[in-house]
Amino acid sequence: MKIREFGVERWMDLYETTCTYNLAETCIESLTVDELLTMTGRQETILDELRPMQLTYGTIEGSVRLRNVISQTYEHQKVENILVTHGAIGANALIHETLVEPEDTVISVLPTYQQHYSIPESYRADVRILKLREENAFLPDLDELRALVNDKTKLICINNPNNPTGSLMDKEFLLKVIEIARECGAYLLCDEVYRGTDQVGSGFSASVADLYERGISTASVSKTYSLAGLRLGWIAAPKDLIHAVTVHRDYNTISVGMIDDYLAALALEHRDKLLERNQGIVRTNLAILERWVDSEPAISWVKPKSGTTALLKYAFDMPSRQFCTELIEATGVMITPGSALDMEGYARIGYANKQDVLEQGLARFSDYLRSKA
Repeated sequence: MKIREFGVERWMDLYETTCTYNLAETCIESLTVDELLTMTGRQETILDELRPMQLTYGTIEGSVRLRNVISQTYEHQKVENILVTHGAIGANALIHETLVEPEDTVISVLPTYQQHYSIPESYRADVRILKLREENAFLPDLDELRALVNDKTKLICINNPNNPTGSLMDKEFLLKVIEIARECGAYLLCDEVYRGTDQVGSGFSASVADLYERGISTASVSKTYSLAGLRLGWIAAPKDLIHAVTVHRDYNTISVGMIDDYLAALALEHRDKLLERNQGIVRTNLAILERWVDSEPAISWVKPKSGTTALLKYAFDMPSRQFCTELIEATGVMITPGSALDMEGYARIGYANKQDVLEQGLARFSDYLRSKA
């Protein structure tokens, strides 16, 4: 099987451990183990809970404790609808591996996480791209989506909240997408790894798994819950599909680590505390970024409604990789070129890291923009 290089991952590997100001990060400022134990009240008892744990493979599909607390983040999902995976990246890969066959039609929005079009391309599917555009606030054009489906459409892939634009489909909009999927009998995969980061209200948008009988939701503790180091995600889907995915999962996963499972369950059982912290970060930091964008004539955007990233348009006639390389070499500020996301002419910025890193990084970014004027 041949597959394209993963553009974002190749770019991140170049600079993320050496940059001074990482404004390419997509996770909300990661928690330390100490912070997690303090927030969950386990500072004094954690070793007593872990010491008797026999380090077997554990429950293959994920512990009942973990799957139960994951199911509680949805309206209509039960334990049997949840399968634990190695991050959302593992969840997405398993869905594509399970469903997609040569000559199937797969529709994916763009921009999105590259898995959703490069993996089905590698399986020789007929991949059709639904381009998201500024004039539609980076929401899918439903007429264009309807024109792309055919009688071979197996899977439609969306990303809500969207990475990298921060656009958000509300329940009413999702139901219109579902209507199109239902008409052609397609599964609808929604990568919901940023769910819980909305700028208003509870922070939680509706989940496709709760809205559609062929809806599949993938997520993880990496972004919204600041625990990327656990490498733990999940699939929420109909029981028959969960069973089919398990057949494939047996070949590449077996189970997740028992300590990862334990810490993820602990975090999600106290998700109100994690969400209070993290929604405060994304809402405060987006306001800082908005003020900066408003002050920079060479930068424009569609302001995100959710997520941890924004897509910036820059007013210079140069490739995005050159723009981002010059920026990091001159200032130590790392952002992601649009070319890594198949969106040339743009750059992705992450705003959910520490506030002082964001503010100092944006100040240095301004220095670079002035040098280009």
